[in-house]
Amino acid sequence: MTIMTARIASIILGGCLAVSVGSGPVFAVGNDSSTTPTCKKGEIYDQKTKKCVKQQSANVSDENRADYAYSLAKVGRYEEALAVLDTVKDKNTAEVLNYRGYATRKLGRTDEGISYYLQSVKMDPQYAKVREYLGEAYVIKGQLDLARDQLKSIKAICGTGCEEYQDLNAAILDPSKI
Repeated sequence: MTIMTARIASIILGGCLAVSVGSGPVFAVGNDSSTTPTCKKGEIYDQKTKKCVKQQSANVSDENRADYAYSLAKVGRYEEALAVLDTVKDKNTAEVLNYRGYATRKLGRTDEGISYYLQSVKMDPQYAKVREYLGEAYVIKGQLDLARDQLKSIKAICGTGCEEYQDLNAAILDPSKI
């Protein structure tokens, strides 16, 4: 009887551990060393309280919303990322436009993504991340000359050692890396 009790207890404990691991926020992974957790659909990660909160009722800054949308996009939740970006009050920032471009491009709407990237570049020509993503979009379209132009711009912004330069260069050399 004690062996049976021990087995049942270990099964229950294992189940509780599995549920607790799956119920917390999931941390976004990607090549940008993002540490913003992602929450379940309909919630947003509040950087102040360090908790997942209801997306619509949250008193969360535009910057927080944009960062969270990007975290969603980096883990493949593109539609949700766009929905969060729709809740940003000031949609006309270089970051918001870049993240919108990223999510739409990843959904296969490359031309739409490029239009957002170009708006972002116009707002902040020194924003290397948007130039990387714009260059990747050009690679997808087979416009390697335009992608190389973005690579040159990134080199002028942060040199050849920055992540944006290295990632775009790798994409130009091997488009399957996108």
